[in-house]
Amino acid sequence: MSIYVSVIGPGEATAEQESDGETVGRLLAGAGAIVVCGGRGGVMAAACRGAAAEGGVTVGLLPDTDRLHANPFLTVSIPTGMGELRNGLVARAGDAVIAIAGEFGTLSEIGFALKLGRPVVGLGTWELGRGGVEVRGDRARRRSPGRRRARVGAGATLIRHARRALRA
Repeated sequence: MSIYVSVIGPGEATAEQESDGETVGRLLAGAGAIVVCGGRGGVMAAACRGAAAEGGVTVGLLPDTDRLHANPFLTVSIPTGMGELRNGLVARAGDAVIAIAGEFGTLSEIGFALKLGRPVVGLGTWELGRGGVEVRGDRARRRSPGRRRARVGAGATLIRHARRALRA
């Protein structure tokens, strides 16, 4: 059974963010995961491009009522007609979520994913805490001042977990 991983991030991304997205997409597809995203440009398109290069499956949950603005690397494009409200569907569709950078739309998807108990890995994205305690799904731990939660190593850890799950 395949694992579904939602890759979230800005629709207008920097070259570095797109590079991270493409790498994540390649690694996920190489591990046999299905990449889910919002179906548009930026990090979403980069993750799909990486997954497609590895022969992977990509699913885009589009905000529009048509496929006109879907990125060209999608295997399946689903127009929801829900606008930004589709963010909840993107978070719910993944067994895990990888957030790369992002603005408030990405933050909403992170919030939905955490509420649903999905594992969330961040690469240069939002740091979440409550009263000095880092929020990490159903776990919380104290953060050291100045510690940067989002790091590439965390993404590699999620990919290792995905590979193990696929072998089971």
